[in-house]
Amino acid sequence: MRADLRVCSDWESNHDRPVYTLAESCPDCGAEAVNSAPAPYNPDDPYGEYRRALKRRSRE
Repeated sequence: MRADLRVCSDWESNHDRPVYTLAESCPDCGAEAVNSAPAPYNPDDPYGEYRRALKRRSRE
């Protein structure tokens, strides 16, 4: 499932704050607009155990 709301991919370098749109491109600068929503959480994540183990190793 994808969100319809998008944000300018170059907003950090071209704008003072994020520019949100429903279009495929930014209305101000013309850069590509990307999905603004994070990936949904899946409690049945098959690789979660491995990802958490990597995170623990990188902290040590």
